[in-house]
Amino acid sequence: MEGADPEYGSQADFIKDEFNFGVDEKDPYTKALLNEEPKEDEWMDILGNGQLRKKTIVKGQKGTRPNQGDLCTVDITGSLTEDGKNIIETLKAVTVQLGDHEVIQGLELALALMDVGEVAEIEIAARFGYGDVGRQPEIPPGAKLFYNVELKHVDMEPDIDSLTVTQRKAIGNKKRERGNWWFSRDEPTMAIQCYRRALEFLLPGDNYDPKKFKDEKITDNDLEILLEDRTKVYNNLAAAQIKTEAYEAALESVDNVLRTEPHNVKALFRKGRILHKKSEYASAVKVFQEAAKLDPESKAIQQELLILKEKSARENIYEKKLYRKMLGGSKAENSSPADSKKQSNSSKQRSKSKLAIWSLIGGTLATFAGIIVYKLTL
Repeated sequence: MEGADPEYGSQADFIKDEFNFGVDEKDPYTKALLNEEPKEDEWMDILGNGQLRKKTIVKGQKGTRPNQGDLCTVDITGSLTEDGKNIIETLKAVTVQLGDHEVIQGLELALALMDVGEVAEIEIAARFGYGDVGRQPEIPPGAKLFYNVELKHVDMEPDIDSLTVTQRKAIGNKKRERGNWWFSRDEPTMAIQCYRRALEFLLPGDNYDPKKFKDEKITDNDLEILLEDRTKVYNNLAAAQIKTEAYEAALESVDNVLRTEPHNVKALFRKGRILHKKSEYASAVKVFQEAAKLDPESKAIQQELLILKEKSARENIYEKKLYRKMLGGSKAENSSPADSKKQSNSSKQRSKSKLAIWSLIGGTLATFAGIIVYKLTL
């Protein structure tokens, strides 16, 4: 590979030895970036398993590959067949941010290996495309995809604090919508990453100075709208975190919503569910009761309350039984010496009574046996 020291076997070895970076060669992005360049007119097996291949049709400007976070302007044509006739999507001069999951994973990995001006054919197995879900009606489940991609231009990621409110709102909501798309496909991890990126754009940072934007009149209402959009993202983020069972993180997300909108029913419902999952039943009941006051017609809230009340009742019964058992076991330990003496005397009296009874029975049996022996000897 160009740029690697001759004494090293690969660029991965060079990075490990010279920079002491931890290189996870199993990670798809790392595998793609460290892959050796193929010879001209040959397919590059990007991940080494045949599920993602790239072939250069027109070479681009050498040394212009995009980095993570760069804005890539691309033309994309996708097809279900290798001959390119069964077209499923056509995108012209669309801009995607590398690493933010704005296109399917196979395209994102391939873009990282393209130079500006390059045209490439890309084959993507379902795992790195639209998976077992597909994208109805154009793309069936489990479909292999064929793309023709041209990387037209690459720009560095802008400083967020340099963006206007309008720009921040547009970018943030684009990332939120992409997160919603991943969530709808039951890909909560991808959704979480998109939502987190959206949050970075939807609230002015500490260094944000609206006065420097002379061409944009910023009002309190504009900032309020930005905050409302951020609240939507936090709510959606919590839903995705619940799916991944990251309950502490989800609780933090809903609390961020409730700080600005204490009567947000969605946030209250999700907080109640998080507390339920954490087995904090009493706290969950309080939250759902508050939500029920705001939305008394909600069947979902009433159902959660019913389940929680049943669980709380069972828990109370169990605790009472445990408490009684503890008290019962401690009576003998906590009894006074006088009580112990009384118990001892009582035990002795019971023993004497039992002995007298058995003596009487024994005497009776002995008499009865004597009579039998007497009769037998006659």
